[in-house]
Amino acid sequence: MRLTLEMIKFEHSVFALPFALTGALLAWRDGGFDRRGLGFKLVWIVVCMVAARSTAMAFNRVLDAEIDRRNPRTRMRHLPAGILSRGFAWGFIAFWSVVFLFAARELNPLCFKLAPLALAVLMFYSYTKRFTSLSHAVLGFSLGMAPAGAWIAMRGSLDPRILWLTAAVTLWTAGFDIIYSCQDYEFDVEAGLFSIPRRFGIPGALWISRLLHVGMLLCLIMLVEAFRLGGLAWAGIAAVAGLLLWEHRLVWPHDLTRVDAAFFTMNGYVSVIFFVFWASDIFWK
Repeated sequence: MRLTLEMIKFEHSVFALPFALTGALLAWRDGGFDRRGLGFKLVWIVVCMVAARSTAMAFNRVLDAEIDRRNPRTRMRHLPAGILSRGFAWGFIAFWSVVFLFAARELNPLCFKLAPLALAVLMFYSYTKRFTSLSHAVLGFSLGMAPAGAWIAMRGSLDPRILWLTAAVTLWTAGFDIIYSCQDYEFDVEAGLFSIPRRFGIPGALWISRLLHVGMLLCLIMLVEAFRLGGLAWAGIAAVAGLLLWEHRLVWPHDLTRVDAAFFTMNGYVSVIFFVFWASDIFWK
């Protein structure tokens, strides 16, 4: 169990889950705070999130096993190091795919119809680094689907206003993934893989990451206006802005030693603190 959770980086679930729950709470608010079936829906939303992410991460590990074996930074991951087998990983993928489809079916018909498409997007990401530098954006959208999916789970239909949160999560994820991929600049060049750092260099990539995070903040502002939220939501945006500023001060083109702190620690804070402020605003009003 421990090795499996390590393989899929289970602790990284904190990145997307708070945004999915925010989307669910916004939908609940929009529906007049109807408590009927609320707990049931939230439980299945969490199951969907865990199942989808587990499937996507395991699939990525299987597909990239040979690449990871050649990369000094990743050669000790579980599959290239032989700690876990490919057969086990494929069985893990199959199991959690079925769980995801079952959970989506329990939510509502539209969720069930869209579930295969969601899985397709999640798995497609793993191929993108082989042919496009926009792989970071595809990863971003893979997480950005979460709040829109949670809205559909709660309401049975999609409201265009929630797409501002999808856009915000997409830009935020793409931005921090660019920072993380700076570690592999030399390997990407050698292996012929595509990434923003390889195309624009590390200094250029870090500037693109900053611009994407500015874009995230603008999307959050539009989201506040779309739902007419209150002061706590605005305070949440300010807190996120401060954390992103701190994140970018940790990483410089000539010093990538604190990438892990910027990627893991700061972005975990971003998602959790955002949720605390926005959930508080929703319940307060």
